[in-house]
Amino acid sequence: MSNELNQDLVVGLDVGGTRTRAVLAAAGDGRPLGEGVAGPGNALTVPVPQLTEHLAEAVGRAVPEGARGRVVAVAGGFAGATGASPDEPGRLNALAALTATLGELGIATETVGIHSDIEAAFASAPGAPADGLALVAGTGAVAARIAERRCAATVDGDGWLLGDDGSGFWIGRSAVRAALRMADGRGRPTALAATVGRALGLPDEVLPSEADALPFEADVLPSEGVIRYEGALPYEDVLPYEKGGVTPENWSRARREAFRMHLLPAVMAQPPIRLARLAPLVAEAAQRDDAVAGAILDEAADQLMETIRALEPRPGERIVATGGLLGPDGPLTAALTSRLQTLGLTLDGVADGCRGAVALARLELGGGGR
Repeated sequence: MSNELNQDLVVGLDVGGTRTRAVLAAAGDGRPLGEGVAGPGNALTVPVPQLTEHLAEAVGRAVPEGARGRVVAVAGGFAGATGASPDEPGRLNALAALTATLGELGIATETVGIHSDIEAAFASAPGAPADGLALVAGTGAVAARIAERRCAATVDGDGWLLGDDGSGFWIGRSAVRAALRMADGRGRPTALAATVGRALGLPDEVLPSEADALPFEADVLPSEGVIRYEGALPYEDVLPYEKGGVTPENWSRARREAFRMHLLPAVMAQPPIRLARLAPLVAEAAQRDDAVAGAILDEAADQLMETIRALEPRPGERIVATGGLLGPDGPLTAALTSRLQTLGLTLDGVADGCRGAVALARLELGGGGR
């Protein structure tokens, strides 16, 4: 075993809806010494046996077998779990899975902390802050007011069925809806129909061509109650092809019907949360000036703004943000930043919750967090 592992060690876990990441660090200064990554670990939606498997894989890769006896504290930030109540189902699932994992790997530490992923993300900010606002926008979306390193109030994070507004899942679902609306005649042409269809494995012969997704121009007499427009309408203003005289020339009704008949089973055959993987397609289409894709991202930013607003932020208050949608090059970072400026707020971005989980483990030992 190397000399750097011959000291007291801690493990921090960032366990989200897409992946589980474990970091081994020095207990004294928090310096990272090892890392392991595995599959998803939402404590409410991933069965405990599978969650245990993913935790064991990530921790096993991060902590060499010879160093496992040196681990003195473990802390995890889990999607779907909080420390608010000892009987909270997500917390119980996370604790059961993590306890089984540590036993399986021979890590005998008695200092085990279960936190929410948003608490760990907030603690990842410089200085391991104790109070402020946190926002996670990746596969799911949730915001919280943090007080003394615990969630004091939470907005959204209600999962794909009931919430996660503005999340990667929400964006991916919106992309599929836009594709279906274009196919059935209720929505505007968009490149998303082809890219979403291709990502879901639809046959090439049912996909629209690039020409079918081009911006269009239509003339409607003012006396008919509709003004002339050029390009795309607002996302909410879905004008049927038949009413606007906008019918893709090369995408026949039969092919559109075949597209729908292939698309629906392809979506239903997968767990709903898998729609989040389509979010990057929306970002790419928006960069190519696809108006439908751009409008989806705008609405997602609006949704996240309302989520933060519900926490009644104070001007100048710190907002720590993380998740794939809000990184340095995230598709929602610029839009949300400009919206928050109207409230006198700025985003303080962090990569993920691993540094925070390490800090929380060290704090439980009295290590000061950094």
